[in-house]
Amino acid sequence: MAARYATRWLAGVVIVIGTLAVMRYEPWHAWAAESDSEHLERVREQLTVGFLPVTCHLTCPVTDYASRKSKEFRYDAQRFNDFPTVAESMKSGRLEATFMTVPLAMKLREQGLPVKIVYLGHRDGSTVMVRPDLSIRGLEDLKGRRFAIPSKYSNQFLVIRKLMVDRGIDPASIDFVELPPPDMPGALAAKAIDAYFVGEPFPAKAELSGEGRILYHVKDIWPGFISCALVVHERLIHERPNVVANLVRSIAESGEWAETHRLEAAHVASPYFRQDEAIVRHVLTSPPGRVSYRMLSPSDADLQLIQDMALETGMLDKPVPLSELLDRRFIPRDIAQRDIVPELARNQTPAAD
Repeated sequence: MAARYATRWLAGVVIVIGTLAVMRYEPWHAWAAESDSEHLERVREQLTVGFLPVTCHLTCPVTDYASRKSKEFRYDAQRFNDFPTVAESMKSGRLEATFMTVPLAMKLREQGLPVKIVYLGHRDGSTVMVRPDLSIRGLEDLKGRRFAIPSKYSNQFLVIRKLMVDRGIDPASIDFVELPPPDMPGALAAKAIDAYFVGEPFPAKAELSGEGRILYHVKDIWPGFISCALVVHERLIHERPNVVANLVRSIAESGEWAETHRLEAAHVASPYFRQDEAIVRHVLTSPPGRVSYRMLSPSDADLQLIQDMALETGMLDKPVPLSELLDRRFIPRDIAQRDIVPELARNQTPAAD
């Protein structure tokens, strides 16, 4: 009998000691935190936004990063490598908001897809790169050469075509090929192409490695150049206008923050781009006006110029009424900076494809 009581007593002591040991670590805090996290994911509005790893789209990953702590809206930046895949994702309904080239948005609208341009992504920020071993000093020297562009529905293609016409160069004299932007520096280094024109940081990557040479910054041949815009499906506007309004404001505020926090913006965006931070930093600072995130309200004059060029080159078959393409009601009158703490950027993780 005494042995039985002794055994029970020892078991009780073990249980008490074990309980005290567990309580020492206050596990209820972890349970509460997990519960709060699950609650946050359930109650806040969420939206996936497409982007390519180019600084024309930098405000998308910055907005993703900034929204992680928001209690109301969460924007998940989904990385793509090429615009055809972005277009197909919009057509299939897998994506309702994305950054894409303005001519591509016009083409989708012409084809009957109800998309709207609600904001611009940037100004300038594209560069023409050439092989350093070739004596190319101007567009005339690219005759007979292979020239890569991100898409036949890109403003980069329109700019080069316009420049060729202005200089009396036959557009057929250059062999234009479409390549995903991430593939361009490697193709130039391998001499599979002779030149390319694309948004940063892929020109800077070749510039810093010595495997490419700058021929033109786009701001020198088309000041205030626009390549990409924030495009949303009309269904999203009708069903979740509050999300669209907050998204546009968030993108605008991210751009204002990036303008005055360029080093921090490079730190935040480089994991999303899967690029060396030094390359993105170079783009945002050398020179500082290489790309801009201000003056991003789309004007009729901006888009009419692009449309006229697209019609002239055969990129579009018919005019797209700007009243059907543009929706400016979500653009905020006053743009403040996002509340982003640079130190927190060290804890971020890259976006998944």
